[in-house]
Amino acid sequence: MPLLPLPALNDPEGELIPDSLPFVVDAHVHLFPDALFSAIWSWFAQFGWPIRYQLGARELIEFLLSRGVGHIVGLHYAHRPGIARGLNVHMAELCRQYPQVTGLATVFPGEDGAADILREALQTGLAGVKLHAHVQFFEMDSPAMHEIYGICAEFDKPLVMHVGREPKNPEFPYPRDPYLICAAEKVEAVLKDYPKLRVCVPHLGADEFDAYRSLLDRYDNLWLDTTMVFADYLPVAEMPRLADFRSDRVMYGTDFPNIPYAWDRELKRLSEQGLSANSLEKLLGGNAVSFFGLPPIR
Repeated sequence: MPLLPLPALNDPEGELIPDSLPFVVDAHVHLFPDALFSAIWSWFAQFGWPIRYQLGARELIEFLLSRGVGHIVGLHYAHRPGIARGLNVHMAELCRQYPQVTGLATVFPGEDGAADILREALQTGLAGVKLHAHVQFFEMDSPAMHEIYGICAEFDKPLVMHVGREPKNPEFPYPRDPYLICAAEKVEAVLKDYPKLRVCVPHLGADEFDAYRSLLDRYDNLWLDTTMVFADYLPVAEMPRLADFRSDRVMYGTDFPNIPYAWDRELKRLSEQGLSANSLEKLLGGNAVSFFGLPPIR
């Protein structure tokens, strides 16, 4: 990828999801407390892209629901030790306030009491775990990560891990190079060691699209999400074809609100992919229901 940051887009946004589309689950929405959101947006402005929708967690939930999104999967991550408990409490409160939101827990791998932090969060009803290797710089085969895999398996809860190599900004001083700690072959080892653990890799595993497509064909415990890949924004060397991926293992997600373009940009482009009605229904909602154990789509 060329150097970041990338520019903002002033593309038009729709008022509502078209009635012609099936029930939509946005499986990749970030829900942070306001102060942390502000810090994240400052980082993106310097190293990623300008954030178009600088909304607080409740505002952004109401924004998406008012435009026809049927269900939201809330994600967050602890960028340092000692904050995960507070983040998990914040997420659980949002889920209690909004039944249309399913929230995931987080933890900083290897921090003191990590196992207790996760068990507490999952016992409150949070529906899985979210981690981000670019931010938390973990090795997938470390003892700290095996502890997390084991707890997810113990509670039968899924794990969403940003372990694709991109987007990476060479100008940012990462504590660990994402290209060294992130690789499809490392994810495959987790899939083999924990065959009952449901794992989702966001961004279609960018930039190892071919490798992750192959893994989908061989492992029934792997899912991917589309987040930002098909928005025609990130400078991907070769855009993958969605039709080449298993239709029962890819979920729609946006990265909202941390995007530089219209909230429905990717949704529009996905609906123009020429997918069958059945495949589109799975992509936009059905696969997320299966992966996260959401209430059945009505």
